[in-house]
Amino acid sequence: MSRRLLWFLVLGAALSLVIVIASSEADPIAHLLRRDFDTLLLKVATVVFIGGLLLATYRDKLSRAIEALLFWGVVALVAVVAFTYRNELREVGDRVLVELIPGRAATHGHIVEIARGQSGDFPVSTRVNKARIAMVLDTGASSVVLTHEAAKAAGLPLEVLNYSVNVDTANGRTSAAPVVIDSIAVGGLTEHSVPALVARPGQLKSNLLGMTFLNRLESWEVRGNKLLLRGYP
Repeated sequence: MSRRLLWFLVLGAALSLVIVIASSEADPIAHLLRRDFDTLLLKVATVVFIGGLLLATYRDKLSRAIEALLFWGVVALVAVVAFTYRNELREVGDRVLVELIPGRAATHGHIVEIARGQSGDFPVSTRVNKARIAMVLDTGASSVVLTHEAAKAAGLPLEVLNYSVNVDTANGRTSAAPVVIDSIAVGGLTEHSVPALVARPGQLKSNLLGMTFLNRLESWEVRGNKLLLRGYP
């Protein structure tokens, strides 16, 4: 089949050349009028001949090249669609991660969404002075309360703390030291100069995200198994 195609192309190219040569022997005016057409015909015949020759010679390779071209075309199309809808896809990904990773915050504009943990509490992943600190939402705590270890990780001045505030914990009454935290961030919400307490070493098991942070927000609510924190625009 490829050999017959090759002979057909050769004959077609030869016929085109004959037409061009014959037309050049006509009268000068007709030759002038048809010169551009003859040139175009010769070019078309040459392209068809070379293209057919390549097709006949590299037919298998050409089919593989077309398959590869189609594959990468689909990949490029998927990439373009993903880039076009990147914000929507990021939001969907955040919602999935919220369900899979306890305490992870998904930010949608000025709203942060956190899923309830298996224990029934709301674990909250925060950044305290840029240190990653795991907390638990505690609406009964009047203040943010940090363990001694978390306060150290956040770079608070432990050596000058004054444990002068009485607090009630699961282990009973103890004392804590008042501090002011430069920044506390939950997802895309950040509050600065937040009053907090630092518990004595060994007196607190979990860091508490209390009302001195929550009162800074425009609103917060528990809706089903989701905690919604809304910051000011």
